[in-house]
Amino acid sequence: MNVQVIARDGKAEYAVLPWDEYQQLLKDAGRDKPAAVEQPTLANLRELKALREQAALTVEAVAREAGISPHYLQMIESGEREVSDVLKRTLARALGVSGWQDE
Repeated sequence: MNVQVIARDGKAEYAVLPWDEYQQLLKDAGRDKPAAVEQPTLANLRELKALREQAALTVEAVAREAGISPHYLQMIESGEREVSDVLKRTLARALGVSGWQDE
């Protein structure tokens, strides 16, 4: 088994292993369904603020990552501004969520 141990202050805190090995461990432990990774999806701009807050990200951090001003991001979140598809994808990437669907 290929396990990476992450330690803090000299004590093992986390173990990281390849996904397929993790799935096999779950199967061997008698767990019926393998764990699935659910990634949030941003279907429209109305969800932008909620997803940002859920990810515990500040307006400033997301705006910086997207290359826009915090004030502009707040206007997008409040519905005052429409944005291009390119900026929508950039914001989704900054939030760590999958892309956009048509609104």
